[in-house]
Amino acid sequence: MTDRNTALVFGASGIIGRGFLRHLDGLNDWDIIGVMRNPPEFETRAEHLPINLTDRGDCLAGLKDVPQVTHVFYTAYKDYPTWEEAAEPNTEMFKNAMDGLIRNAPNLRHVQILQGAKYYGRHLGPYKTPSREDDPRHMPPSLYFGQEDCLRELQEGQPWTWSAVRPQAVCGLSIGNPLNLTSVVAVYAVISKELGLPLRWPGKPAAYHTIYQVTDSGLLGKSMIWAATTPACANEAFNIANGDVFRWDHMWERIADYFGMTVAPPQQIDLAMMMADKEPLWNEIVEKHDLAATPFEKAANWAFGDYAFGSDWDVCMDTTKCRRAGFLDFVDTEEMFVRQFDELRAARIIP
Repeated sequence: MTDRNTALVFGASGIIGRGFLRHLDGLNDWDIIGVMRNPPEFETRAEHLPINLTDRGDCLAGLKDVPQVTHVFYTAYKDYPTWEEAAEPNTEMFKNAMDGLIRNAPNLRHVQILQGAKYYGRHLGPYKTPSREDDPRHMPPSLYFGQEDCLRELQEGQPWTWSAVRPQAVCGLSIGNPLNLTSVVAVYAVISKELGLPLRWPGKPAAYHTIYQVTDSGLLGKSMIWAATTPACANEAFNIANGDVFRWDHMWERIADYFGMTVAPPQQIDLAMMMADKEPLWNEIVEKHDLAATPFEKAANWAFGDYAFGSDWDVCMDTTKCRRAGFLDFVDTEEMFVRQFDELRAARIIP
């Protein structure tokens, strides 16, 4: 067995995958292989492996020469109109990946899957909070259940172990990803300011005051390595969040300050509908401020914004289990948003 760590990251261009590559790039004792359909549009030392996870044959062929892989991190996700529709095809993608991998990775030590608060039914309505890893599952379907059940079955009798990491609303620098809350907030603020509007909360009025929680992509990357390399984490699931909770009515004021805007009372709108005609305005903003040529459809996912801002119930996970097991890192969420807005500016995504 090799002493060198080699990470194979499926979905390496997404918000979680890209943030994780960023973390791995700073670890000299890890070699990296990033599985993504297209070459990365960002700097990374990861070897690029182009594989279509929806095609089992492509997975078998593309993963035929990866004997050096020791750790697998599955962060891939294909978006569908509803979470229920996403369950079967995303589970099949995972099975395709594992079919190609297991037969070609004799040095495999660990496989990790990424889940989230939807594991507890956060998307269905009010649910038990703070959620704990041993809470019962909700009524299926769920891609999290399908992938986890598949992983548990494959691992029986094998020398490698598995883990599941469950973040909530991952925030990071990833353009074109369907689940990036930071870009939704930032682009919404930029467009509102360009129109001469105050920064109004666009979600459900009650959601403005409920408890919420997010996970910084950098913190998540640290937790992923920790869970994949700590023996006590073998075959366990862990909630991972910044370590604090907040209410949007307080955070919204800080966000408005960052963009030099005033806050007005909430006014619920359908972001997907109201932003449908804003592409010309966005293109004007890009030209006016000499920004990177980011297509409007990749700048922010408004349907995800409607979802994230539409929970008029508390969204909160218990992180006691990971702390008891030794993961003590944390991130201040207010500072996280400011830092990530700065990163978007540095990348010339927003003015």
